[in-house]
Amino acid sequence: MPRTRTLGSLLGVLAGAATVTIALSGCVPNQASADAEALSVTLTDDKCTVSTDTAPSGAITFQVTNKGSDVNEFEILADDKLRIAGEKENIGPGTTVNYVVQLSEGSYFTACRKGMVGSPAHLAAFTVSKGKSVSAGGSETKQVAQAVTNYISYVKEQTSQLLTATKTFAAAYEAGDDATARAQYAPARAYYERIEPTAEQFGDIDPAIDLREADLEAGAAWTGWHRIEKDLWPPAGFTPSDTAERKVLGDQLVADTQRLSDLVNAKDFTLTIDQISNGAIGLMEEVSSSKITGEEETFSHTDLSDFQANVEGAKVAYGIVRDIAAAKGTNGKQIVAKLDTEFAAIQKLLDKYRSGDGFVGYTELSTAQVKELSDEVNALSEPLSQLTSTIVK
Repeated sequence: MPRTRTLGSLLGVLAGAATVTIALSGCVPNQASADAEALSVTLTDDKCTVSTDTAPSGAITFQVTNKGSDVNEFEILADDKLRIAGEKENIGPGTTVNYVVQLSEGSYFTACRKGMVGSPAHLAAFTVSKGKSVSAGGSETKQVAQAVTNYISYVKEQTSQLLTATKTFAAAYEAGDDATARAQYAPARAYYERIEPTAEQFGDIDPAIDLREADLEAGAAWTGWHRIEKDLWPPAGFTPSDTAERKVLGDQLVADTQRLSDLVNAKDFTLTIDQISNGAIGLMEEVSSSKITGEEETFSHTDLSDFQANVEGAKVAYGIVRDIAAAKGTNGKQIVAKLDTEFAAIQKLLDKYRSGDGFVGYTELSTAQVKELSDEVNALSEPLSQLTSTIVK
């Protein structure tokens, strides 16, 4: 919704990640040339199998064969399973390609994505041991270009998963299966909360999807997640929507989410490096302005799930530009060190309130616990507010 504005050492590899498609050999179409040192990867419709789960740091070659029935993509994710360290898209059925990416020492996950939509399939741990050192990645211009490319890929994947989850959620809501819809509400919204600053760039999409009742103008139509939230957790005296009304609201939420997906997948969609860093700042401003006060999820009280998603989104955006900031002299190194510490601290604090696959209701927190969270948000927000000015100097 319109408001005032929105990983450790291994995160830096994103800025230097590079992809190379090796020349095709002979006259065999869609066949990668042989590489004796390549790690073999086999993709199927629901699984990706890598010949080994470890490799030394430096330039790593993956020879990827798609044995599935649809176009697929191979991904290497950072240890948060969100940030993309490398990806090879558009691998057609029966195709073998060589893909080279530079990875520094650390923990990763390999994954594939049939049809290049939805959640990544078959995540498997992949460890990069100490080998050749990986440089930060050439000139700053190249670092910035790679950072933008990686973040746009992240936004597209989060939007794809948001669309899939929203369709499933809307189907349960429209069918009157409130128990299922309530269980899906917070997990589905997380995809949106991680990338909300991008959605806010598209005019009326954010209000259509995420407007709170308190921000509704007199006479305006109220649609989106929070209108449906009120049906699923109806306050005293409120009559939930009937079947026909639910279909209108559910279909509209899906249509608006599809519109967002279409926009971020358009050929002319792009972002600038300052939009990425300002997005991280804006996400934490979201936390301080509405999550901490409990205003966001008025009826469901799932604010901590939103809080977690905002922190994750800010952390990914920060990770994308981390090496660029670290290269900006003593001040840049100090800001990076402080941000690394504060992101770890706020995550440790949030983890105290986990319950099952989610979090306790926000109303269960004491005043002292809310203040502790607020203080940590402020401790993170202070160095984060300096991120954009640091990287654009």
